Amino acid sequence: MVCKRKLWLFSHTIGMEQESELVSLGKLVHESTYRRMKKGVLIDSKIAIDFIRMGNKLVLHDVKKSRKLEKAHTYQLLYYLYYLKEKGVEAEGIIDYPKIRRTKEIILTPEKEEEIKKILKDIKKILNRESLPEIEKKPYCRKCSYFEFCWA
Repeated sequence: MVCKRKLWLFSHTIGMEQESELVSLGKLVHESTYRRMKKGVLIDSKIAIDFIRMGNKLVLHDVKKSRKLEKAHTYQLLYYLYYLKEKGVEAEGIIDYPKIRRTKEIILTPEKEEEIKKILKDIKKILNRESLPEIEKKPYCRKCSYFEFCWA
């Protein structure tokens, strides 16, 4: 989990992403790459998959601007795979980094599935808090869309 505070704020409909230049840049990267693919697949109004490829197996693609938060990107896609598995759909995932022309294959193993279940329990605890979690200074705070909210 990248930031408990951001999670809590976002879940309480305090969104700052519309103000962020980095979010806008990420949207531009998404819109300008993989143009022939059907993009923005929304499932159950819960998960938004950048695009899907069908072949011998279903492959979810998640397009990211950089690898700076690669661990968070990995767990995001693992959650998507877990969610679909709970719905009876087996899939694999690929994180696409078009600016650096790299991809990372993601497979939901039984071990990763257990990690996702634990993370989901931790997330529920944070969302059920009555008050905002304390600030934790992290290396990526300066580029966060909530930076002014937390540090001003």
